[in-house]
Amino acid sequence: MTTKTVSPPRCAVLVGPYTSGKTTLLEAMLHTAGAIHRKGSIAEGNTVGDSTPEARARQMGVEPNFAHAEYLGEAWSFIDCPGSVELSQESRNALMAADVAVVVAEPEPERALTLAPIFRFLEDYKIPHMLFVNKMEKSNARIKVLLEALQAVSPSPLVLRQVPIRDGEDVTGFVDLVSERAYRYQEGKSSDLIEMPEAVRDREGEARQEMLESLADFDDNLLEQLLEDKVPAPDEVYGQLTEDLRKDLIVPVFLGSAEHMFGITRLLKALRHEGPDPATTAERLGIPIGGALTATVVKTLHQSHTGRLSIARIWHGKIEDGMTLAGERLSGLYHVMGGENQKLSKAGAGDLVALGRLEELQTGDLITAEGRSAGADMLWPEVKSPVFSLAVAPKNRQDEVKLTTSIAKLIEEDASISLEHNQSTHQMLLWGQGEMHLKLAVERLKSKYNVDVEMAPPLTAYKETIRKGTTQHSRFKRQTGGHGQFGDVQVEINPQPRGQGFEFINKVVGGSIPRNYIPAVEHGVKDYLESGPLGFPVVDVSVTLFDGQYHSVDSSDMAFKTAGRLAMQEGLPNCQPVLLEPIYEVTISVPTDFTNKIHSLVSGRRGQILGFEPKPGWTGWDDLKCYLPQSEIHDLVIELRSLTLGVGSFAWKYDHLQELTGKLADKVIADRKGAD
Repeated sequence: MTTKTVSPPRCAVLVGPYTSGKTTLLEAMLHTAGAIHRKGSIAEGNTVGDSTPEARARQMGVEPNFAHAEYLGEAWSFIDCPGSVELSQESRNALMAADVAVVVAEPEPERALTLAPIFRFLEDYKIPHMLFVNKMEKSNARIKVLLEALQAVSPSPLVLRQVPIRDGEDVTGFVDLVSERAYRYQEGKSSDLIEMPEAVRDREGEARQEMLESLADFDDNLLEQLLEDKVPAPDEVYGQLTEDLRKDLIVPVFLGSAEHMFGITRLLKALRHEGPDPATTAERLGIPIGGALTATVVKTLHQSHTGRLSIARIWHGKIEDGMTLAGERLSGLYHVMGGENQKLSKAGAGDLVALGRLEELQTGDLITAEGRSAGADMLWPEVKSPVFSLAVAPKNRQDEVKLTTSIAKLIEEDASISLEHNQSTHQMLLWGQGEMHLKLAVERLKSKYNVDVEMAPPLTAYKETIRKGTTQHSRFKRQTGGHGQFGDVQVEINPQPRGQGFEFINKVVGGSIPRNYIPAVEHGVKDYLESGPLGFPVVDVSVTLFDGQYHSVDSSDMAFKTAGRLAMQEGLPNCQPVLLEPIYEVTISVPTDFTNKIHSLVSGRRGQILGFEPKPGWTGWDDLKCYLPQSEIHDLVIELRSLTLGVGSFAWKYDHLQELTGKLADKVIADRKGAD
């Protein structure tokens, strides 16, 4: 695509909860700007934003979608982010490319809470953002009630820019509060200028005054005019709106319907006139502008036809196809438009481009003419800690290496996925942000890399210990002709304090067991402790070797190793073995209105509540601390999100082992023996 203007391209990122209509809004914006000739639909699976089979199957965005357009002579890049909370890392990374974000919301006050994490992230990173209230064509919600609900979750003041014009239950147009002009929506076209209806005049006057008073909080001159009952000129109001947006002081609120293309032209014009430029954004992000080139990688893709692509925003300088970049030769320069790549020969400041086959580049890297650095010089969001796991294995054992290399590529695309080879349960665990997140990853393993994967719940890393001690005398003797096998040991077995671990003590005196056989005894003891009488690793046990016998011909390392193992096998069942389950300290963050529900959730999962306190920096939120067994945490995130409209979250860390008895322990032990 050739840019016809000298002003640098800008980037708007669309974010919002699942079902808010971001992909449809992108489609409407592209159609209005003339970038596409026909507006697609989610139901038909033919929008720019649903180019993958996973997105079409779910009728929802599953990864950032990129698009480009020119509007009124200015170039724009758009990123449509997935709305699922399980894919929010993708949105966070994409927002690092944004000059301005458009938060898409539904006109339902009861769903306003779903915007809280989005608003908080935008506030933390000082990203200028507008709010587009979608699906207004049939909304019965009173705007005042809706704004109150939305303001409760937005740290920055919301500034309404339009009031709706209604005809019965239908919203048929709007009044622009700056120009005080009324418009009637036209299906699929720009709105018509009309006479302001009398029925809306009072509400328009009230809303305009509220808008001006909000702006006056940041401008003394405007405040003085209002105190003197002067009417500020529209140009002055537009100027103040632009300045306040760029400083992330306010959140302008626009109304419309992406499905019917209502309010799209007004939104695009607001972006064009009020959105910050790339230089302002780079300064906000702390990106050093200097030298021949500065760019950041916001997304990594692996495509079958192009290989590895690094989506990068250029802040300064230019990139040409074939040049050396970050120590590698660039093999392909593109604009990504949904599922298509549009080849470029060069790109400059402000552009959002795909860089081909730069194998060393990672998401979050800062690219300069000298090379790359891993985000050390700029603001970049932390990778979200995993909260859900599934055990994965290839259906075909010959695909084990292929599976791990394919997962590594998925992790390059989405760092909130991780892989663990669990040493306690001997499972390969795929970690992520929820069940859908991981099932999506498994689908991609099949569709992109042709690896069929079996999934299973993760096993709990149970341990066992003993409650009392004993003395055990065990002998291993075998005569098979010629040299035999002989090892005789006497040991004392005792419990250790919790967390003390294993200890082997040698108290043999007088040479009853030669010194060179002692390590073999310890080896045999440890070997058995890997799976004790209940079937789990034994911890917090001390074993004292105090006597034994040997044979000058038949004794060997193997004989004494076997004798040590036999001593444990015969002695531990007499020490009252008991099952231990891992306990984690969990911090659950929820809006205060849900705190009582979380009490019930924790107690229903055998948890112990330690206390709760206000969440630092989050008005109206609580942090509840508790102990939870590991076995109860596996699907915790599913129930937590279900109870809290998807906004509840938790962090967890291992704390201690705790005895598990009764029917639960009996079932765990029976299941283990059945598996063996």
